[in-house]
Amino acid sequence: MKGKLTEEKVFKDPVHHYIYVQDQTIWDLINTKEFQRLRRIRQLGTTYLTFHGAEHSRFSHSLGVYEITRRVISLFERNEYPDWPREERLVSLCAALLHDVGHGPFSHSLEDIFDTDHEEWTCAILLGDTDINAVLRQVGEDFPAKVAAVIQKTYPKPIVVSLISSQMDADRMDYLLRDAYYTGVNYGTFDLERILRVLRPYRGKIVVKESGMHAVEDYLMSRYQMYWQIYFHPVTRSSEIILRQIFRRAQELHGQGYTFKWMAKPLEKLLANQLSLQDYVKLDESLAQTAFAEWADEPDELLSDLCLRFLNRQLYKYVTIENPDETWLAELAEALLAAGLNPDYHMEIDYPFDLPYDVYRPDQNNGEKREKAPILLLDNEDRISEISVKSDIVRSITGLRQGQYHLYFPEEPLRANKSLLSDRMRQLFKLD
Repeated sequence: MKGKLTEEKVFKDPVHHYIYVQDQTIWDLINTKEFQRLRRIRQLGTTYLTFHGAEHSRFSHSLGVYEITRRVISLFERNEYPDWPREERLVSLCAALLHDVGHGPFSHSLEDIFDTDHEEWTCAILLGDTDINAVLRQVGEDFPAKVAAVIQKTYPKPIVVSLISSQMDADRMDYLLRDAYYTGVNYGTFDLERILRVLRPYRGKIVVKESGMHAVEDYLMSRYQMYWQIYFHPVTRSSEIILRQIFRRAQELHGQGYTFKWMAKPLEKLLANQLSLQDYVKLDESLAQTAFAEWADEPDELLSDLCLRFLNRQLYKYVTIENPDETWLAELAEALLAAGLNPDYHMEIDYPFDLPYDVYRPDQNNGEKREKAPILLLDNEDRISEISVKSDIVRSITGLRQGQYHLYFPEEPLRANKSLLSDRMRQLFKLD
């Protein structure tokens, strides 16, 4: 079993200033090829096409989650809280560092198309024939399975899972601060130092001293603002739509036996839904962007157009619409056909609640898969209450739903063929 490094390693970081590595196992994990691959996966997928600074990687985010977890554990240990199991330190740090190692290029957009789950790939990397698995097994033969259990939220000590995956975990705290920094917005910031100071291990759970409730309210309001201003931004949704259409068209062509002028083996396996673990870890955004540049020259006009749009940021335009029904959608599809477009690829109705984000849910067990633990307050008399019971602010944003339907379409060909459209359709597409 490996111990401490002879000399502490330090990463400079724009969000946390310094990230400290003290354990040989953590240092070895960072230097594995599977973890280094995260340098080539953007944290925010296609958001860089909306906020040009959003070029930060899953690598930097994973280091940030590790650092927040390390600081929380350090506070628990320095204050000698009896409810923190000290023997769980290393498994917690490894889970924090590795929680996103299974993300593919463009993250959630890729998952939507190919019905994959980054947490399942993460566990496959932890348990499979990988450098990461080899490092973890040096701690103990059962250690990879322990770290995977934390990721899967089946670890027998919920307090460890809560550090990495709860409604106020190290993952969420880092990505809010990091995403706000790199997108250049202020409303994603909150007082991390204060929150860390009021966290407590208590009866197998992580709770917040009631005196720190206002810092948590600030954190949740930051989440709320980041969802609607960054994560749900309609321009980013447009780029995600085109990205999904590229992979969808490529998969459709592959299924038809189409011969691509250029194809990388991992991408071919992806399109055929035959990815092995070895193929998967070769997938990154550099490979995907190379494919798009090559596919832009394909004879298939639809695939070529989609790739050129993505590469050159010629995104679909969007208009806000009211609740669309089937009759209205059929009329819309006919209008696009009349203009020489393909409704299956040149039209999408988008509503932003299909994203894997949520502001806050007070109920831990509402029937959804892998629900995250709620935020609990601890008062001076050692009584626990869920935060929305005490906070008017949290109660006001809990379950809050807002948003509009957006219709996405390519403006240029519609404008060139607007004489073929009815007056109603020209007004809908704002072509007059």
